[in-house]
Amino acid sequence: MTAKRPRPPATDPHAPRELLNLAHLLVFVRVAQHGSAMRAAETLYRAQSAVTRSIHELEGALGVPLFERHPSGMLPTPTGRTVLERAQRVFGELETLATWCATRQQERRVNAPRGVPSSLLNTRRLQLLVELARHRHMPSAARALGISQPAVSSAIRVLETGAGFELFHRSARGLQPTPDGEIFVLHVRRALNELRHVPDDVAALQGTIRGHVLVGALPLGRTLILPAAVAHLSKAYPGVRVITDESAYETLAVGLRAGDIDFILGAVREPDPASGLVTEPLMSEPMAVLARPGHPLAGVRNLKLKQLSDMQWVLPRSHSPSREILDALFERSRLAPPVPAVETADLAMIRGLLLQSDMVAALSAHQMQYECEMGQLAVLDVPMPDTVRDIGFTMRAFAEPSPAARKLIDAIREVVAQFNPLGYAGRAVA
Repeated sequence: MTAKRPRPPATDPHAPRELLNLAHLLVFVRVAQHGSAMRAAETLYRAQSAVTRSIHELEGALGVPLFERHPSGMLPTPTGRTVLERAQRVFGELETLATWCATRQQERRVNAPRGVPSSLLNTRRLQLLVELARHRHMPSAARALGISQPAVSSAIRVLETGAGFELFHRSARGLQPTPDGEIFVLHVRRALNELRHVPDDVAALQGTIRGHVLVGALPLGRTLILPAAVAHLSKAYPGVRVITDESAYETLAVGLRAGDIDFILGAVREPDPASGLVTEPLMSEPMAVLARPGHPLAGVRNLKLKQLSDMQWVLPRSHSPSREILDALFERSRLAPPVPAVETADLAMIRGLLLQSDMVAALSAHQMQYECEMGQLAVLDVPMPDTVRDIGFTMRAFAEPSPAARKLIDAIREVVAQFNPLGYAGRAVA
């Protein structure tokens, strides 16, 4: 047997980490459902001693008893009930995947078998799949998990045999997930992300909030709201690590649907009903036009939009919601939308351009609140009607956040309740 290679340090939030044994967790679910190791053994076609051993190993991994043992049977402890709720989410995702795979095989049609096949009950095998889909390069996936390349190949063959179709296209340039493979990996990522929350759920019942929270941080949420909430969370719960991802909304939404990202904070967009995402507006704010204090129009009262038409503009990217709102404002005023000198969503870039030129930028004023408070930038006195955008959460429907994510969500709500940037009222949502 090939010796395991040393695993690199997990500096990446998506780096593989030790997760619970899925086979042990399934045994736990069956014992909880039947109230007896003997009855669970019958349904699993395993010896009762093997079932008992799986329960002991799971309890050892979590460091707590999950059952009360009585002559009449086994009842989940309060901790066991919490683990059961999360475990049912894990296996619900894997059962959905198994059913979908069965319908993809012509000989089975819609008569899908119930339950989770053995090919999906190996935690490390599923982690290998996710790493391979992420790196799209077998040696890199092997290095990420500290195993040999043949072990990766073997694991993928088992999964493809169980699925009944190819998960990857092989070529000289590497591996590319097939369309069906993309869907397969999505379900696996969701299941593994639910699985990683189990120890944190147990720790929370013992009074310890820990783990990491990965936030999709959009511009409207990451300037003031998120820093204030994270500062509060870190003081109250120093064992929590917060990681932010500043990617574009479309990229963040993909990670959110897979469970890699806990939630998105920023300007909310109306999600496609089929996306599985929901939004929760917290407040709203209009756009404003900002410039340096020495700008020729700074301090001029009652400016008209037409007076800004010939300015050099720093604008959001084409087709972004903010850009569409601004273009619509000019069109309602029967003016041609401004042609940008620069298109960017990077606040550092916007700040530098405004400070060093007579350019103007349209964005929510609180994104530059610190600069405005220190007198580095000024809000031009021009009306911006119908440019209000909702700021809030985008989350996965029916998902159950980790204890740490719930605490950060609560902290954000508290910050927003006290938030009133630059005198704008903002619409608070209960």
